[in-house]
Amino acid sequence: MHIDHSHEGPAAVSADATRPDGRRRALRVGLGGPVGSGKTATVAALCRALRTELSIAVVTNDIYTREDAEFLLRNAVLPPERIQAVETGACPHTAIRDDISANLEAVEDLEEAVGPLDLILVESGGDNLTATFSKGLVDAQIFVIDVAGGDDIPRKGGPGVTTADLLVINKTDLAPYVGSDLDRMARDAAAQRGELPVVFTSLKGEDGVGPVVDWLREQLAGWVA
Repeated sequence: MHIDHSHEGPAAVSADATRPDGRRRALRVGLGGPVGSGKTATVAALCRALRTELSIAVVTNDIYTREDAEFLLRNAVLPPERIQAVETGACPHTAIRDDISANLEAVEDLEEAVGPLDLILVESGGDNLTATFSKGLVDAQIFVIDVAGGDDIPRKGGPGVTTADLLVINKTDLAPYVGSDLDRMARDAAAQRGELPVVFTSLKGEDGVGPVVDWLREQLAGWVA
């Protein structure tokens, strides 16, 4: 099953949204983006915002460490048994797009161990603008960039920017300090993405992850309809 990529409404569900035991499986959402864009902080904020209403688990990807998983554990965003780390040992996009076996095993192990789950977030290791997730791994993907990386990133495009189900432009609070033009970024993102949604976030602000939470709730509503 995959979310309906016509983007004309909430996620649509097909027959293989169920597990072998007949239960509905979790919605799987991937988060990708360049190093330092705020992927792990976004995952942490999403867990804090949704953990009282949803059953959530997280899979993180790093090349040679468990750094992102350990960040989530230190910040106690979820119980330890709900966080799995994958050490890819290679370019991060390999484990989320080409050979997804380690991530898929981690996702399925989490559903077995702590399920039933409503949502599994799969965070990619830091990669470039070409990083995308296999549709065999996730049902929808979020791509995170940040204003400190330069306000020309949306114009540069790349599959992550142009095709992700949601583009997140993060760290808007830094725009005045790095000379990034948020209006320009919005225009360039719209030109690259057409009708695909774009949201701006600042995780330092109150409810800074709110736009992403709203989008996720919409996807989940379609998933369980």
